[in-house]
Amino acid sequence: MASDASESIGQKPKIQIYSTPNNEVTTFWKEKYERDAKKYWDVFYKRHQDRFFKDRHYLDKEWGHFFSEAEEKVILEVGCGAGNTIFPLAATYPGIFIHACDFSPRAVELVKAHKDFKKEKINAFACDLTSEDLVKHIPPSSVDIVTMIFVLSAVSPEKMPLVLKNIKKIMKPNAYVLFRDYATGDLAQERLISKDQKISENFFVRGDGTRAFYFSEEFLTNLFQENGLQIEECGLCCKQVENRSREIVMNRRWVQAAFRLDDKIPKISKETEEGFDIDISEGIAFEMFGISSPKDEITEYKLRDWNFKIKLLSKEFQHTCKSTGLMLWESAQLMASILASNQNIVSGKTILELGSGSGGICSMIAVRTARLVVPTDGDNKTLELLQENVISNLEESLISKLKIKKLEWGNEEHIESVKKVSGEKGFDVVIGTDVTYVVEAIMPLFKTAKELISIDGVLILCHVFRRVDEGCILLAASCFGFQLVDRWPNGMLNGSSIIEDWFEGRIGKEDVENTALNIMYFHANRFPAYLTAPVIFSGVPDFSGDLKNSDIHDFPSDHCSLSSTSGHSVLKQT
Repeated sequence: MASDASESIGQKPKIQIYSTPNNEVTTFWKEKYERDAKKYWDVFYKRHQDRFFKDRHYLDKEWGHFFSEAEEKVILEVGCGAGNTIFPLAATYPGIFIHACDFSPRAVELVKAHKDFKKEKINAFACDLTSEDLVKHIPPSSVDIVTMIFVLSAVSPEKMPLVLKNIKKIMKPNAYVLFRDYATGDLAQERLISKDQKISENFFVRGDGTRAFYFSEEFLTNLFQENGLQIEECGLCCKQVENRSREIVMNRRWVQAAFRLDDKIPKISKETEEGFDIDISEGIAFEMFGISSPKDEITEYKLRDWNFKIKLLSKEFQHTCKSTGLMLWESAQLMASILASNQNIVSGKTILELGSGSGGICSMIAVRTARLVVPTDGDNKTLELLQENVISNLEESLISKLKIKKLEWGNEEHIESVKKVSGEKGFDVVIGTDVTYVVEAIMPLFKTAKELISIDGVLILCHVFRRVDEGCILLAASCFGFQLVDRWPNGMLNGSSIIEDWFEGRIGKEDVENTALNIMYFHANRFPAYLTAPVIFSGVPDFSGDLKNSDIHDFPSDHCSLSSTSGHSVLKQT
């Protein structure tokens, strides 16, 4: 016994290099890492700039089938970092438009400073998707593909559902989320397990204060499915990295998946003569969803000395509604701001608004100084809501100058009804905000505008390019005798700009939250000529120089049609 004791006393104490596994950081530090997450990532990008991550050129190889016909697609990159995903995508698919957001303002600055950054193709902005509404930066239901490359792992697991609910707002029905991130069992996780850097299960903090979550396939698929995104493909990727000099093999693991927005959203509907539509009755909405009737949602919109209270369809129902006129689009807000600051555009003139929607804010601002304003829409429910908004927001003296009319583009009966209001001369100014999103509607849109505009009238379109590109719009405009005089933000490079003057000293470009917005200004004093052959305009045209009338082919307005196929805009004689 004494011998055993002496041997025990003589042994050297063992030094514990790593702390006991599964020791978590204290509550104080957990809260600090959460509270200062943005600061830690800002410091990361300050230190590493754009040198830390490699450009991800593998995206086309891994997910090329999702980017088919990519010329017509709108992409959102969540957690864009220094641009290692967006710039390879932009180079591979030059026709796409990319929204790029990041938690770190410094990362967004790096994107904007990149040599390949083009503001007409990339909308970069800082946004915390766990607390900020993404719709403030991107129009709802406008994005085809969302990419999330090693980004969701930086978010606390309990806040991940908030991120997914946020991005769902801006996704089109059947849009995709393309996902790649760290998997459980990755070398980095194994190293962190040996240290006092565990925050919670599979969630760790690195030495620089940034955090990383390691996904299992089960956790990932449950997370997305519980938030209305259905799995299309999912797999675990493993790679062994060998360091020959140290004779060690390192296992890197990540999970790669694709999810689709489930368009089978529960609908509150009733059968009507026109098919199925939303029943916005009070009781059913509350019983099924626990929310008040969509008729009760009021949006307050303040602009200079205007203060509108606009009744709109609630956001819970917007994705189930066939009409886009029951919501307030960013393009309408920008155009309303322009009219409020530049009353000379409408003062003393007759104004026609095409597709005014239920908000009608452009028409209500124009009517203060205009001689006559006619807001129009083709949807009955939209017109009913528009009537309510006009009555509740305008003085009676102004309401007498505003005439709401139903107008389906190309419908001769509707066109004739509107003509009776305007008189023989036609309208001095025709305005359309976000009315160019469906290629099949472009020809009827310009045909209707041509029949209702005065001989020397002005057509102003404000929109985000989605499924219809600039080439489509210009070809259709030429077909009906409209001449592009100016556009924003690219301009015409002729030394002066009508639209730039609207912003000068009145509206700062920095106030335009969605930099994907475009404005096109047409004159109606151009007469189309006959052309004997169809023209195919491929992709998105390069209009970097001054656009001349001779650059656009002329078509007889009554003998042409516009369609889109395989990424091409096709204008044909009929």
